[in-house]
Amino acid sequence: MPSLQDVSARRRVFRQLHESGCSVIPNPWDAGSARYLQGLGFKALATTSPGAAWSHAKADGQMSIDEVLVHLREIVAATGLPVNADFEGGFAPDAAGVARNVRLAVETGVAGLSIEDSTGDASDPLRDIASAVERMRAARAAIDEAGGDTLLVGRAENFIVGRPDLDDAIRRLQAYAEAGADCLYAPGIKTREQIAAVVAAVAPKPVNLLVGSTTELTLGDIAALGVRRVSVGGAMARSAWGGFMRAAQAIARDGSFDGFAGAAPGAELNALFREDQAG
Repeated sequence: MPSLQDVSARRRVFRQLHESGCSVIPNPWDAGSARYLQGLGFKALATTSPGAAWSHAKADGQMSIDEVLVHLREIVAATGLPVNADFEGGFAPDAAGVARNVRLAVETGVAGLSIEDSTGDASDPLRDIASAVERMRAARAAIDEAGGDTLLVGRAENFIVGRPDLDDAIRRLQAYAEAGADCLYAPGIKTREQIAAVVAAVAPKPVNLLVGSTTELTLGDIAALGVRRVSVGGAMARSAWGGFMRAAQAIARDGSFDGFAGAAPGAELNALFREDQAG
């Protein structure tokens, strides 16, 4: 666990990243992937709830609050970078529970955390705005009571849960901004028009964009639209799983070992982590 002084410094750096420019904040799923991303020069990292869940043989959304807190501590301890926590819906049915759990998340040393408005119920996938705002205010109050330096991200899940209503997503993001969210996030928006509309609607607060698949947009294009940060969600974990699954299936199905083509050299991985630990 980093020192309180180190945690405060990471949080200052994280807030500064949201003030200008556009940064990619990739999503590791374990300590090794976090250290590798740090070595590539990224300025901050974010956890991924699906990536973490899959590494524990669980579906996204099935990790307990205790398991998530352990995971956050592991990622924070593995890197010197600021870490944003994918904190799902706060792991509680009510606002008081969200506040309690946010306090526990802040204690892990994360530099930021997100609260989303999905319910996990496919028949009614979004919370009504009033209750979602109540939960966001509870998260804001918990952060303020802990010193106020942890960045709060408000997420409108419309496009992720099959309710792709941009106007409703914008209303939600604006309400979350008023409730104290420092950064706004509507995962699933993809077009230039959607992105520009969200950026304009919540200005001057920063916007996070999810890029979880191939896109014609470059980082320069995204920056020009006014986005302050880009995350990739579970895409890197899915990419790793893709390579593993292809290799394993080739052996099981065909008795072929061709799936090992392109595998990372073990000596390179050993050198990477040996140097990291020595440094």
